Amino acid sequence: MRSWSRIKSPARAPSPTPYPMLILIAEDDLISRCLLAELLQRNGHEVIAATDGAAALAQLQQSSAPKMAILDWMMPVMDGLEVARQVRARPTDQPPYLIMLTSKGEKANVIQGLAVGANDYVSKPFDAGELLARIEVGRRLVELQAALVASNEELRQALDQIKTLRGIVPICASCKKIRDDQGYWEKLEGFISKHTEATFSHGICPECEQKMLRDFEAQFPKGA
Repeated sequence: MRSWSRIKSPARAPSPTPYPMLILIAEDDLISRCLLAELLQRNGHEVIAATDGAAALAQLQQSSAPKMAILDWMMPVMDGLEVARQVRARPTDQPPYLIMLTSKGEKANVIQGLAVGANDYVSKPFDAGELLARIEVGRRLVELQAALVASNEELRQALDQIKTLRGIVPICASCKKIRDDQGYWEKLEGFISKHTEATFSHGICPECEQKMLRDFEAQFPKGA
């Protein structure tokens, strides 16, 4: 029997929320797990539940892993501390937001939980309003993190383009065509348009205008 499951939403419609999230609940106690799931679902969130730490870790290591998890400290197979420790050991630019849920409320326990990688800490028995508020804080941080990753990717692509244009560009000394990385020759304006956001409007410079005029006069001299 698998030790995790996606919990169906309750029949009654949840309270409207503009920011629903997929949240993992790792809790071996059935009553606590059901209370947490119902609270989150009635506030518009989708829930995946795990009954032990190993199952929770497996969920958080998937490519489509939830961006937030509520981890019980004491669980079979693997406790919440070890789950948080292994999640933080895995390199990623978008790590999940981890909330530790436990009856261990002493300051030393709080420090220990935060030290291994938990983002926040809620004591049992939890207050529904407090937990929802902390989830909202986590949601905002997850969104900011995703926006930062997207901005960094845009910057990386822009720098790659700048680097390409600053490199050595093979150009024909006669027709001014440019050879690309695949060995094909293309017009200068086509190459620049492809690698930048520049657009072209055509005209004739004064030097070319004078040359064209001299060629025309040579071909059609006055008085001929």
